[in-house]
Amino acid sequence: MSPHHKFHAANKKYVESFGDKGSLPLPPSKKLIILTCMDARLNPADHLGIAEGEAHVIRNAGGIAKDGLRSIIVSQQLLGTHDISVFHHTDCGMLTFKDEDLKTTLKGKYPTAAEEVDTINFYSFSQLEKSVHDDVKYLKEHPLVLHDGTITGWVYEVETGKVRQVV
Repeated sequence: MSPHHKFHAANKKYVESFGDKGSLPLPPSKKLIILTCMDARLNPADHLGIAEGEAHVIRNAGGIAKDGLRSIIVSQQLLGTHDISVFHHTDCGMLTFKDEDLKTTLKGKYPTAAEEVDTINFYSFSQLEKSVHDDVKYLKEHPLVLHDGTITGWVYEVETGKVRQVV
């Protein structure tokens, strides 16, 4: 059975303790953006102690800044966030392949979409801490990213649950 069949029951339980969360303001109270990976082993609210309404959590494959830029701009320009914390993590799937290899595989499976495949940058990386440094540098240098807050870079260790600041 597909997991979506359990959504109603889980939501009913959630609603029971929802309280006044419906009155939370749209802008996050901590004026914070967390940019992190979509990996199912990461739960940034729990491992960073962030409650609903406190931060925008932007997730994509690898927690890549270039891929999250649209959301970062909307968050800062329209919803008042300032600080950005970039989180990558150990044992990330983005460390396991090269863009060109994935593109070759996709073109083989979907030859009619070869031109489309060529337009996609998957942003794989081979060095975890360097990828964090590169993303922080990209954000600090981007003309549409606000610079009135702090931009930091972190690594989350999936093996231990610990975080460490690297930028």
